[in-house]
Amino acid sequence: MEGLRRRSPFSFPERHTVTSPSEADLKRAPFTEGDVAMVYDQRKRRYRVELKSGALVETHLGYVTHDEIIGRHEGFFLVTNKGHRLFILRPPFADAVRELPRQSQVIYPKDLAALLMHADVYPGARVIEVGLGSGAASAALLRAVGPDGSVVSHEVREEVVEAARRNVAHLAPGAANHRIVLGDAYADGLGTDEADRIVADVPEPSRLLDAAAGVLRTGGVFAAYLPTVLQVHELMMHLTRDDRWHMAEAFELLERPWHFSETSARPDHRMVGHTGFIATARRCEPPPRNM
Repeated sequence: MEGLRRRSPFSFPERHTVTSPSEADLKRAPFTEGDVAMVYDQRKRRYRVELKSGALVETHLGYVTHDEIIGRHEGFFLVTNKGHRLFILRPPFADAVRELPRQSQVIYPKDLAALLMHADVYPGARVIEVGLGSGAASAALLRAVGPDGSVVSHEVREEVVEAARRNVAHLAPGAANHRIVLGDAYADGLGTDEADRIVADVPEPSRLLDAAAGVLRTGGVFAAYLPTVLQVHELMMHLTRDDRWHMAEAFELLERPWHFSETSARPDHRMVGHTGFIATARRCEPPPRNM
């Protein structure tokens, strides 16, 4: 365990030396060999495809060739050898997150969106992330802070780091403002650089509150993603008893798709129910004692 507790920042290039294309450039470009395409059938089932000349996209509705995709811009249809239509896109962020190769559970896209909004992550923000996991949240944070912000991710599990770095490179290509610190944030803290936002995806975020209060600017947001209500209760009790924190709140989101046809509009038979809780609080100066 001592090896996992060392603080070992992974280096990343200075922003002015980055020559890789931005995410915007890649989104607007035609597909090339090695790119990832998302193929949707008529029932919106999706197939993640890494393009390779001469290969096939095989589905139960038939196949199309990768060569029919390479060289074209996203947003077109192809017809399989069995006469069924497939729709071709570059992977939207939400679908790319769902299809990530990963060693740990990702934060579901509906929760990622709410986390960014309720943590008030903005362009130029300095964000500390605790719990790198699959890298999905890191990529979402990098997209939100833009090139003028920064994301520092703390992770204790050395074995997940390389896969997460690959996922971040895929979801947020060209981002030079991401740094990974390998170590135990519970024991070692969160460094000394001032942060605007802290986002935690760890089992006991209450153990981070002292370190978080030391680096988070007043008015800054501490946000945590937690799977069980008992974890949320523990965190909320710590936040409400500590006068360095104010406006603590917690919630969950349920996502219910709808089905539309010429003669009906009804909820789908399946919905995305509980996936996790989001808890937030604001860093504050202690209130006057006479209040």
